[in-house]
Amino acid sequence: MNRIRKKTGVLLLFALLLGLTGAQAQRSISMRINEVLVINEDNFVDDYGKRNSWIELYNTSAGTVNISGCFLTNDINNPKKYPIPKGDVLTRISPRQHVLFWADGMASRGTFHLNFTLDPEKENYIALFDSDGKTLIDGHIIPAGQTADISFGRKVDGQEQWGNLAKVTPSTNNLTLDTNEKIDNFKTNDSVGIGMTITAMAVVFIGLFILYFIFKQVAKLAIAVGKLRAEKAGHDTTVHGSQSGEVLAAISTALYELNEDVHDIERTVLTIQKVKRNYSPWSSKIYSLRENPRK
Repeated sequence: MNRIRKKTGVLLLFALLLGLTGAQAQRSISMRINEVLVINEDNFVDDYGKRNSWIELYNTSAGTVNISGCFLTNDINNPKKYPIPKGDVLTRISPRQHVLFWADGMASRGTFHLNFTLDPEKENYIALFDSDGKTLIDGHIIPAGQTADISFGRKVDGQEQWGNLAKVTPSTNNLTLDTNEKIDNFKTNDSVGIGMTITAMAVVFIGLFILYFIFKQVAKLAIAVGKLRAEKAGHDTTVHGSQSGEVLAAISTALYELNEDVHDIERTVLTIQKVKRNYSPWSSKIYSLRENPRK
């Protein structure tokens, strides 16, 4: 009985830990204001085909976060300015993913349309508050004098360093890699490709050597197993000496000469004997005809 109680207690504790871990993964404190475009003249358009300022949030955690019930604002004195609606499945942000909000002052257009706009002539303070309307999750000041179609955001998604981004990347990673470091190193240090060739050949030969070693060991193991089975069956497995190649060649030659004397000297002569067949070249139906009865 005590053992059952102990097991039950361990299972309950494990379930509680999983629940706490899941709850922590679902919390919105891992969200970050990631990228902001204040002046949108020739950039991304919303679901109505309009160009407006936008704010990008990023989930830095390894779990899905539901931001419904949280608040976005551009006024430090009004943290509950825009309550993110509940019940929208799109407010569940997957791990390391982004979500875009349009600062167009038209909240009636949907969940991701804010009830405020951004001022291109002034600093814009943008903040994300937790569902209690008091806990600041993340906030940042966007400097005045932003350039049209140039966003301001984190150099690397979720990290601290901010600045103007060379590429505007709504709903995608702020840092995009256009080159491959390893390929660039090969082009610099091995432009002819000699190093690559030597490396590839070395890999092939090492692989062949490993296969040879494995097959050799498997063969030895098979021979040992065969001998063991033969000994269990009562067979003699003793090897009675070994002959050199010269001796074996002499024996083979003697056997060949012996066969020369035994066989007929004309063993290679091919005799062809003509066989008569009852066949008409004009018609093969002759085989199906019956002979006329004798009178």
